[in-house]
Order: sequence, then C-alpha cells, then structure tokens
Amino acid sequence: MTDSHDSPVALITGGGSGIGAAVARRLLDAGQRVAVTGRSEARLRGFAEELGDPDGLVTFAGNTADYADVRSAVDRTLKEFGRLDTVVANAGFATHDSVATGDPSGWTEMVLTNVLGPALLIRASIDALKETRGRIVLVGSVAGFVPTPGNIYGATKYAVTGLAENTRREVTEFGVGVTLIAPGRVETPFWDSYGSLPPGHLLTAGQIADSIVWALGQPAGVDVNTVVVRPIGQPN
Repeated sequence: MTDSHDSPVALITGGGSGIGAAVARRLLDAGQRVAVTGRSEARLRGFAEELGDPDGLVTFAGNTADYADVRSAVDRTLKEFGRLDTVVANAGFATHDSVATGDPSGWTEMVLTNVLGPALLIRASIDALKETRGRIVLVGSVAGFVPTPGNIYGATKYAVTGLAENTRREVTEFGVGVTLIAPGRVETPFWDSYGSLPPGHLLTAGQIADSIVWALGQPAGVDVNTVVVRPIGQPN
C-alpha cells in the first residue's frame, strides 16, 4: 500500500465490521488512507490488528448520533491526514420489530443512529469536502424504497433515501457528490439481533463495498446518485 500525503482520505462510520469494514479494506488496498469510527473500542482494535495495523488506518471510538463525537472524528481525521475526500455514513442497526407489536424502548436509539447520524456526519464534514470536491456516501437499504408491514427500520431508511437527495440538491453546487447505496439482504452482523439469517441467497459485505468503490471511482464530474443492489432471488 502506498501511503502518500496526497492519497485520498475516507472517513467511515460503523466501520469495525460488516459493510463498513469491507469498504475500509478495499480503500486501503487501493492506497487510500482511512479513518474508521465505531462504538466499540475493542472491535476497532481487533479490526486494525486483523489488517496488521497499517499506517494508513486510524480508528476512533464514538457515537455517530452525538455531534461532539462526530465533529471530533472529522477533526482528528483532518489532523492525522490533512484532508478529507469521502465520508461513508454506514453506522446503523435494526430492532427487527414492528410499530404495532414491537418494543418502543429500542426505537429512539435506532432512529437517532440511522437518521440523525448521517445528517450529523454531513454537517461535520461538508466544509472539508468542499475543499476536495469530495463525496458523501449514505448506506441506505432496499427497505427505504419498498414498504413492509410495520417496519420502523424501513421508515428510518426511507428517511435516508430522502436525506440523500435533499443533500445532493444542496451540495452539488459546491462540487460535492452524493451517492446512496441501498443494499438488499446482506450477510453481516446486522442480523445478529434478529437471531438468524434470512432465507435465500444473500449478498456479501464485500460485494456492497465493491459497489461503493465503483461509485467513488467514477471520473470527475460524474455523480452516481442511487445504487440499489439486491441478491438474485430477492423479490422485494
């Protein structure tokens, strides 16, 4: 890996596992420098050790729904690497219950993480992204396009779908791109709290990471806005 002071820099939230970790690996392999945030210091440390503690990787523990933590992650990334070209709002989770029968105790954290978190990351990073004419990547979901009965998680992802386009309409004049990646079923720790993987073929985190890296690799002036990626066999 080439760790040049001129190489692009990405900040990924929720990057210690799943899709975020896969994106970090792809970008590091491509010679970029990467900052990864997550709530678990131990998970972040394990991820860095798994990769051999590369020079181009830094990790920061923090809460993506807390603006002070998000602002600190952006500032520390800029201090460490001197620039910021991409932010990937990946942190999110589901309570896997419904509005009619679910447990409301988990909804507040889910809404704050899934909806407020990406908005805070955009707000904290936009000045730096203007300087590099960089890109905002929001990890949404097919659930943000296809209604399912009582799905509150899906409602949060509908909000992310709207946030992506609303943000694009504001920041495109600054030369900043916005890409919404909306995966279908992916085999990641997302399903741990569900208790089992859903039936049928699942995508891998690496396949979604490939889609993100593809969007980032488009020529200057090309703004890939929405990418919906389902596994073959997923009807909805």
